[in-house]
Amino acid sequence: MTKIVSAAAYLVDIPVETERTDAVQAFVKQETVFVELRTDDGLSGTGYSYTIGTGGRAVLSMLRDHLLPLLDGRDAREVEAAWRELFAVTRATTVGAITSLALAAVDTALWDLRCLRAGEPLWRLAGGFRRAVPVYDTEGGWLHLPTEDLVRGAVAARDAGLCGVKLKIGRPRVDEDAERVAAVRAAVGPGMDIMVDANQSMTYAEARRRAHALEPYGVSFFEEPLPADDVQGHRELARSTSIPVAVGESLYSVGQFRDYLARGAASVVQADVARVGGITPWLKVAHLAEAFNVALCPHFLMELHVSLVAAVPAGTYVEHIPQLRAITLGELPIEDGHAVAPDVPGLGITWDRDAMDDLRVA
Repeated sequence: MTKIVSAAAYLVDIPVETERTDAVQAFVKQETVFVELRTDDGLSGTGYSYTIGTGGRAVLSMLRDHLLPLLDGRDAREVEAAWRELFAVTRATTVGAITSLALAAVDTALWDLRCLRAGEPLWRLAGGFRRAVPVYDTEGGWLHLPTEDLVRGAVAARDAGLCGVKLKIGRPRVDEDAERVAAVRAAVGPGMDIMVDANQSMTYAEARRRAHALEPYGVSFFEEPLPADDVQGHRELARSTSIPVAVGESLYSVGQFRDYLARGAASVVQADVARVGGITPWLKVAHLAEAFNVALCPHFLMELHVSLVAAVPAGTYVEHIPQLRAITLGELPIEDGHAVAPDVPGLGITWDRDAMDDLRVA
């Protein structure tokens, strides 16, 4: 049998490993919401989602009060049906971050069970396109860092074999951003990808100015230049610059990605498996990206995204931001600039249960 006999959720607060800032916020902590599902055939699946400082308790309440009670007795194999049912009972709060994050915690636990039952790793069961995927580093590119630290981090990433680096932009003056990007380009040479991320901080006019100033440095993509709901602004920006426009970190449904792609407003999509509602909708975005012939470079969560990017043809990059090391055993293996997807059954994340208990919020 495969019926769910137990469903529990809890919150773990993980401190940041290093100071992280962008044009609009600081990464305070990772509020990590876990869901544990047990089935009557003796399997246990673990799923999770996260916020970066606020909202974790709201996600936990959504799970405990509304979603988990509906899982009792369900067949854990029917992942799509479960997602649809949970989405239907939360229509009053969809599409929205809290609901999507709650759905993702359940959905990733169901996928963990699916993979465990099949005896297959996630990267293969979700598609099995390839096992290793290119990595770019963001950890050395935060906005508060002085230019010399950006250069030092980028050179270290290059020397470690990584394929690219991402720099946060949004300094008060255009020339400040341009000088920082120029310094990194001069240090790493032409053979390394450089991405920039404005974290939704700009108007269309300002984003266009910045893009024009950065074009000489071969920027691989310009991430979230405008507010995430400004599809038209992103479309106009994409038409005005040679730099590919990237969006998706702050989109919470497959339909939002469809709107961007149908209107030619993005050349790179960055679906976050937690924010879009789980692996089930994430794969739909991945196949949508393939249909529109655009790159898929998901935001954050490298420990989970490595398997998903490896699963699909549109997968292009994994973003390197270590954040789960406090509650996991082992490191994400990186070989020749490529992250290697775990080849063990399940999601492939080895949780340190004692450390999780120590950081669990009462």
